[in-house]
Amino acid sequence: MRLAPPSLEDGRHLWRLADEAGLDLNSPYAYLMWCRDFAATSVAAHDSRGELRGFVTGYRRPENPGTYFLWQVAVDPGFRGRRLARLMLDHIAARITADGVTHLEATVTPDNTASRALFASFARERGAPLEWTPLFEHDHFPHVGTDGHEPEELVRIGPLR
Repeated sequence: MRLAPPSLEDGRHLWRLADEAGLDLNSPYAYLMWCRDFAATSVAAHDSRGELRGFVTGYRRPENPGTYFLWQVAVDPGFRGRRLARLMLDHIAARITADGVTHLEATVTPDNTASRALFASFARERGAPLEWTPLFEHDHFPHVGTDGHEPEELVRIGPLR
């Protein structure tokens, strides 16, 4: 697997993979902008044929540059169970900590057991504290259809080692 910052050519593929992975889908334009403006803090995973199999998008928080916020992590459904999400997370962690980042944050819905396990193992293997706190409640989101959006909890890991 080749891990590198995403390119503009990856933008449409990030959008497709986010859709296939069942993530909250942003506009195709947003993924293109992500590849242009936040490539240095994101990673794309390509297989030996050059096909996108996963990505992590994130950024340094402007008001707290020592904190990296992981926006989305996606893995091709055919590549799940191969620890690709963890490989990408370790890769981005090495890049951001070398640049002075000390903490990682993300938001996760209560039922997302895969992401919860990913962040717990990441923190445990680094010997870093992990803290969960409510961030966005159900009523913070617009109600689309009958269900709206699940609440999101903030996970904060750090200091990173």
